[in-house]
Amino acid sequence: MVKVTTKDIIEQFKLELISGEEGIHRPITTSDISRPGIEMAGYFSYYPAERIQLLGRTEMSFYELLPSQDRIDRMSQLCTDDTPGIILSRGIEVPAELINASERSQVPVMKTPVKTTRFSSHLTNYLESKLAPTTALHGVLVDIYGVGVLITGKSGVGKSETALELMKRGHRLVADDSVEIRQDDTDTLIGTSPPLIEHLLEIRGLGIINVMTLFGAGAVLNHKRVTLVIDLEIWDKNKQYDRLGLDEEKMKIIDSEITKITLPVRPGRNLAVIIEVAAMNFRLKRMGVNAAEQFSNRLADSIIEGDHEDI
Repeated sequence: MVKVTTKDIIEQFKLELISGEEGIHRPITTSDISRPGIEMAGYFSYYPAERIQLLGRTEMSFYELLPSQDRIDRMSQLCTDDTPGIILSRGIEVPAELINASERSQVPVMKTPVKTTRFSSHLTNYLESKLAPTTALHGVLVDIYGVGVLITGKSGVGKSETALELMKRGHRLVADDSVEIRQDDTDTLIGTSPPLIEHLLEIRGLGIINVMTLFGAGAVLNHKRVTLVIDLEIWDKNKQYDRLGLDEEKMKIIDSEITKITLPVRPGRNLAVIIEVAAMNFRLKRMGVNAAEQFSNRLADSIIEGDHEDI
């Protein structure tokens, strides 16, 4: 599935299309950008043709020193069937040789008045965001005291009802039912809601409610980094649940490992409060305060002292 085309970056950055209009629907498959300086010198052995090519003042000032035939050859080699587009920064005038080559190969040539380094940075950030690995998970994403908590569990376990109680307690909804997650960096997962169900919450027996309408704009958030997963499951009396919190379970989403807590669900348990405390405790752990380890150390010290008294 094509995520980004040359037409998208023309619209996003308001680029001036000079030539090669027939190729504006070419797909962009990488966020890497090439500044073909060594190619201007004639070395095309490792030319990254699949990248957007960005020509700045350095490349074009060298190009002006080349003989006429070399100029034609260089621009012809820059324009390949795989090249999604060529952009000239700083409002530099597009040479006729490049226009002719782009029309023959249908490679879009564009201009921007922005400085080369700044434009390269903005374009890279945009492409990394659009081309980042993505997935969709069934669950509810809530911002609790700044912690992005993804609540998962089987259908009907009470995820949405718990999220509703969290909204009443002043926390913010990001997504309900389906959470779209993209991986920006190796360990950074950003969760958003599909546009169709943004700000909506489904409560069985009640139907669909609009959280922003009921609780105000402060009760919703468009996106949030996912840092904690809380999995709700029906209480199993034959299963041993963690009572100290010393063992930290992990869940892999795309390529990132996220802390996971399994919460058993049974009548009488206030899940909203428990999840709220879990988020606060998670923040404390990240700040170096681990209550479970402190208790374990106290217990070990108590045992050692008891052994000394026996002696």
